[in-house]
Amino acid sequence: MRLIMFDMDGTLIDSGFAITNTINYVRENLGFEKLEKEYILEKVNEPNINSAEFFYGTKEFTQQQTKLFEEYYNKHCLTDLVLYDGIYDLISDLKGDFRLAVATNANSIYAKKMLDHVGIGKHFSTILGYDSVKNPKPHPEMVNKILNKYSVENTNAQMIGDSHKDIIAATKAGVDSVLVNWGFSNHEKDAIETVKELENKIYEKFKNS
Repeated sequence: MRLIMFDMDGTLIDSGFAITNTINYVRENLGFEKLEKEYILEKVNEPNINSAEFFYGTKEFTQQQTKLFEEYYNKHCLTDLVLYDGIYDLISDLKGDFRLAVATNANSIYAKKMLDHVGIGKHFSTILGYDSVKNPKPHPEMVNKILNKYSVENTNAQMIGDSHKDIIAATKAGVDSVLVNWGFSNHEKDAIETVKELENKIYEKFKNS
């Protein structure tokens, strides 16, 4: 079996407005001022940043922050949600030849709702979110959990994401990865720019298996 794991936000779907507006909603409720969208999305993806500390000034997410975040996100996560150009066709093409899964640091219930909303949820046999693991990406737990579920060798798998968190998680699990540049980060190097390039990378990786 050949397995491809995708990150969700910034890789499959552009959910930048939902993420930004939710973080700013929590910040405003805590008495902080709003931050710019580009700035938030860039920082959300940085592996070395503690998001709770960076956005809300606490070492860990508090119950109040989580409640505010989920309250707003639940209502608004489908607003302005779009698939990146070419992703629908790519997933449709891959689904016959590969087992497809999603490994996201979002909540898995919201992730399924969002992927269903844009019409591709049914093609993923597993949608794993931060709520299904102890350690979200860049820890490899999510990647390993999906590999184990399908008893797939790490050499027969690939991880696609727009953040170094995705790449670090894959590397730690011994899985090949592809960094894409149409998401929330602007990578200077080692990232591909188009879905066509991604398709080529996938078929290049699996051409002999």
